[in-house]
Amino acid sequence: MKLDLRRLRSADADFYQRLDALLAWEPAVDTRVEETVRTILSDIRVRGDVALLEYTNRFDRMQATSIAELEIAPACLHQALARIPAEQRTALERAAARIRAYAERQKLQSWSYTESDGTLLGQQVAPLERAGLYVPGGKAAYPSSVLMNAIPAKVAGVGELVMVAPTPEGVRNDLVLAAAAVAAVDRVFAIGGAQAIAALAYGTETIPAVDKIVGPGNIYVATAKGMVFGQVGIDMIAGPSEILVVCDGQTDPDWIAMDLFSQAEHDEDAQEILLSPDPAFLDRVAASIEAQLPGMERAGLIGASLGARGALIQVRDLDEAVTVANYIAPEHLELSVADPQAMAARIRHAGAIFMGRHTAEALGDYCAGPNHVLPTSRTARFSSPLGVYDFQKRSSLIFCSPEGAADLGHTASQLARGEGLTAHARSAEYRIKGE
Repeated sequence: MKLDLRRLRSADADFYQRLDALLAWEPAVDTRVEETVRTILSDIRVRGDVALLEYTNRFDRMQATSIAELEIAPACLHQALARIPAEQRTALERAAARIRAYAERQKLQSWSYTESDGTLLGQQVAPLERAGLYVPGGKAAYPSSVLMNAIPAKVAGVGELVMVAPTPEGVRNDLVLAAAAVAAVDRVFAIGGAQAIAALAYGTETIPAVDKIVGPGNIYVATAKGMVFGQVGIDMIAGPSEILVVCDGQTDPDWIAMDLFSQAEHDEDAQEILLSPDPAFLDRVAASIEAQLPGMERAGLIGASLGARGALIQVRDLDEAVTVANYIAPEHLELSVADPQAMAARIRHAGAIFMGRHTAEALGDYCAGPNHVLPTSRTARFSSPLGVYDFQKRSSLIFCSPEGAADLGHTASQLARGEGLTAHARSAEYRIKGE
């Protein structure tokens, strides 16, 4: 299969201009989607369960008579876990154990210190009371998404985790329900779309309002999450999946080609880029892509993605590869080089870094341990993977002894009066001994 794969050279004068054009991605703004979502959000907020039931029956071709009927009991989750093949159950449980072990090391702890005059300062850490998890349904089935979103929440100590997952025509996915059992999700509802996001954000007679919503979804779900942000927290508005591979030319080109395929098969907007100082290696990878593509189940999708947003880039050397990688700030970064740990130490911007020739990005998607919910579209420059800390809040602790109140009162008074806020100043001054 002939594929016109984009080739760039960092030595070219217009390299960064062409790179910017390659990286550019803006979600399509569809005013009809926005209007539809805004109507759904308002309707759920006003009419609660009645509106939620109407939308669920209409969009998912259901015939439910109440929202309570759409709650999937814990016993059903465990029955699904018992029904799936033993190999899948083992895989789910092993992946969950690894994700949990990694998450336990992320947990923030409260701390404080006391100054010489008895003033205490610190930080108190507490979990969210309730979180909502959206899981796509229909053609897509992502049990890995259940594990990656639910387990950090449970490790954080979230009081109640409510999962929503659409079940078009009443068809439930056993693997998704089994993952919910393994992750110890508290409540599960067979609802989806913007209406499910609205229910989680505002609450209904049956669905409890949550403090934060996490999990992927289609354009209606993403739009709804953006609109309810502020009423509740959200994890992120994720863009298309991305992979950037840096290779010194010594890895099997078939491996690298398949690593690029692993992201291209997500959707046509996914991005796949290979950086190497070896032009002959880039040629071998290009040949491997053409040879392997016809045998892929999603060959059309992979080819479309590679053709639209993929690229093979020749850099001057591996030092420049690091510079370009930091500029791209990818979601997934594979360092397929002789000394990947030394190179990783120089990477400032990446969602997840996969070090070494044998570390396929796909391992991170399912079972390595770190979270697969990662910043996309260059947002790794300022954001991080989903983790336990996303389900914890921090409160500042301040306790002043009489001596500390007197000492700090003078400083606060001067600054407050400088800002013209005399009530602030006098509030502090009242606590200064002898004044």
